[in-house]
This record gives sequence, structure tokens and C-alpha cells, in this order.
Amino acid sequence: MRAIVIVLDSVGAGALPDAAVYGDSGANTLTHIQAAVPSTRLPNMNRLGLCRIEGLSALDPDRTAPPPVGTYGRLAERSAGKDTTTGHWELAGIVLDAPFPTFPGGFPGDFINRFSQAIGRKAIGNYPASGTAIIDELGERHMATGDVIVYTSADSVFQIAAHEDIIPIQEQYRINEAARKLLTGDLAVGRVIARPFIGVPGAFARTANRRDFSLQPTGETMLDRVYASGQAVTAVGKIEDIFAGRGISEAIHGKSNSENIDITLDCMQRVDNGLIFTNLVDFDMLYGHRRDAQGYANELMAFDARVPAILSAMRPDDTLIVTADHGCDPTHPGTDHTREYVPFLAVGRGAPSGAGLGTKDSFAYVSETVIQLLNA
Repeated sequence: MRAIVIVLDSVGAGALPDAAVYGDSGANTLTHIQAAVPSTRLPNMNRLGLCRIEGLSALDPDRTAPPPVGTYGRLAERSAGKDTTTGHWELAGIVLDAPFPTFPGGFPGDFINRFSQAIGRKAIGNYPASGTAIIDELGERHMATGDVIVYTSADSVFQIAAHEDIIPIQEQYRINEAARKLLTGDLAVGRVIARPFIGVPGAFARTANRRDFSLQPTGETMLDRVYASGQAVTAVGKIEDIFAGRGISEAIHGKSNSENIDITLDCMQRVDNGLIFTNLVDFDMLYGHRRDAQGYANELMAFDARVPAILSAMRPDDTLIVTADHGCDPTHPGTDHTREYVPFLAVGRGAPSGAGLGTKDSFAYVSETVIQLLNA
């Protein structure tokens, strides 16, 4: 028996009731992309029931979607927050009572001094910023001095940008590990993120060598349970980073959504049991944060075109679950994540065709489903 869980990073399904608290009233990643790019068509996900989820009927503008072949619904986030770590942890069974700390004014000066001493380099920046904007602003200075660029966002993150020709990638990872060790207590952000880039002033570009350094999960997850039951847990994309490597028997990092889908299909050919857990981050990283509705729509349609191959790779006892971890509405003001419901689509064993679930009160419905399916 296998469960294949694919997280479409940031593909939100409409504002949660408390979205106003987060400044996200009216956000709806999927519907607003459809409105901004009317040519968007997602026939294969609609066949799984996507357009039948409450609030998403606009995803079938031609009214041609057939009866769904799977089970569909939406999940509400119970944890406080709207970041990647919080969302994934709740999908895996951990509900957080308090959000991870954020630093809208930058990190305290004494911490920046301790961090600089630990890595033997000065830190420049230290304020909320767009990752592409801050390397355009400070990249030339970084190349001249070797100082690392640090910045944050509305999420609980400490991000470190450095040019791969100035600081080799393995040294960049060591610098991020040093920051992770220092960020404890009141400074325990959800993620430290390495943001390598290349190029020359005026033409910098981030590379695919990003890596996330997360906190250890604060409780037992579905990964822990499946692994402890003697079954395989295969992590694709940044899943290993989000769960700090815990409860994982094999981890594979692709450099794009397309590559991570290829890896998932390969795993479906050779892994005989357990959980295959995939994150597809390009929706969020390349299009949501950059407010690129057209690019986001193209990426959604590219994934939709791969759904038939994923379904064809399933075995009789498999269950496929497609969901998300938060929203990142590219039409919403700002560049941050949005507090949204996420879709839940399931097909295969234990997922009756045409079954509408309505709204479940936690992302942890995914972990409950997986643990039950895998007798874990």
C-alpha cells in the first residue's frame, strides 16, 4: 500500500474566516489567477473535483468538467500563521498554538553581531525585502566585501543571500547551519533559508541551490509514524528540509516542479510501500511572491498536464492526495503568503468517486487519512 501526497506550494483555495487578522481579506489564489488569466484551463484537476470545491466553480468557465473521479473538499488551517513550515507541519499532524516569531523591524543587533562573529563575516541588510530586490540593491557591495546579505519577510524566516562565486555553495550551507543553531528561544524562526545567486550587477539571478534549514518538528508527524511502522518514507523536493530530515528513509531534491514530478514518477515505479511526499515549490517561489499571475497560471497548467501520467503510474492499492500548504495570491496587495483554505483532492483506494467532503477543520485531515490508509 502506498500514499502519494503532492503539495502544490501556495495554491490556496480562498480566504479563511480569520484572514482579515493577517491582512488577507478576499484572497483566493486559484480563483484570482483564473480571473487574471481567463485562458487558464485545468481539466485534469477538475476531473479530480477541483472546480467542485466550495468557492472554486470559476475554475470551470466552460462548464465542461465531467463528474469527478475522486474525493474532493477543502481544508481550513487551525494553526496560527500562514508560512510553509506551519502549513506542512499541520498537514503532517502538528497543530501549532502560537505562530513562529517574525521580525518586521529586522533581527536584534546583538544577534546579528553574534551571527557575524560565528561565521567570520559581516552581515548587511537585515530588513524585510523581496529576495530579488535585495540582491539587486546589495549584491555589488556583497561581491566587493564578502559580507553576507541577510533579510526576512512577513514569514518567520532568516534568509541569507550570497553569490556562488564569492562564497562557494557548501560554505553557504555551513553559514546557514550556523544561523540555525543560533536562532533559538524567542528567535526560533521557522526556517533559515540559503538564497544563492549568480551573475553581475544589474543582471543577478538566484540559482536552484536554495536550501531550507527548519526547526525540528515539535511533535510526532505522519512521517514518523509511517517510518516507525517499517514502511518507506520518500521525500521529494524540500520536504526533507521542512521536517529537518526526520522520519525519512530517502530524500531527493529536484531543481524545479517538472524535475520533482519526474522524481515522483520514478519513485512510484520503484518504491513498493509507504509514503511518497512531494513539494512543488515553484508556484510560490517563482510566481506567487513575484506577483506573476500569468507565470503562475502557466505553472498550474503545466502541472495539470502531468496529472494523467501520475494517475497512470498508480497501482491498485495506491491513494493519491493533492493539496497545498497556504496561499500566495499574486493579485493580492504585497508579496507575502495569504491565509487561505487549501484544496484536498484524493483518488484511489479509500477515495470514493464523486464524494464531496465539504470543509474539514484542519490540514491534519491529510495525516489522519495517510495514517489510516497505511495502518500506521
